[in-house]
Amino acid sequence: MDKKLDITKRIMLIVVGSVIAAYGITLAMYAGFGGATLAVLWQGLSASFHISIGWASFLVAIAMIIFSFFYDKSQIHVGTIIYQIIYSFFVDVFAKLHVYSHSVWLNLLIMLLGIVIFSAGTGMYAAADLGRGSYEAMTFSIASKHHWQVKFVRMALDITMVVCGVLLGGQFGICTIITVILSGPIIQFTLEKTQQLLKLNKK
Repeated sequence: MDKKLDITKRIMLIVVGSVIAAYGITLAMYAGFGGATLAVLWQGLSASFHISIGWASFLVAIAMIIFSFFYDKSQIHVGTIIYQIIYSFFVDVFAKLHVYSHSVWLNLLIMLLGIVIFSAGTGMYAAADLGRGSYEAMTFSIASKHHWQVKFVRMALDITMVVCGVLLGGQFGICTIITVILSGPIIQFTLEKTQQLLKLNKK
């Protein structure tokens, strides 16, 4: 495959995946069942400092990117920056568009749909293989530097983010738990299928 075409395809995948992930996370987060692990922190920051969820997600991501750059800058690539700018922008756009029902069960279904959409979008972005997301970059930089297992580092970070978010006013709930359970397998499935469909080789 022509190198320029390959890069263009990967960047387009980041853009599309970022928009889809932003739509999914806001759909799930505003359904009334708490937020995903990192979204709990965004909610807390938004409530405490009176900023939008999109700005909260962007500021958290910038802090993580800066940390990762000085800790292990090999984790940061162009895709990391493109993804975060587009993702945070569309989180704010979609936050103003969703309409929910008075039915708890219908809202629960909307939340589940949001988690699936978010995970699929994240898998599409990851398939581009042009850098990790800010949270993943931070996770892998810590794990790599100290030779710790990624899953334990991620669990520790998840707990830290949720606790800090709750202390700041974020909402822990069913969404937080279900996102942890469902997102990994869906991201992995989407990543593999997207790479196969678009014939993208791992860089």
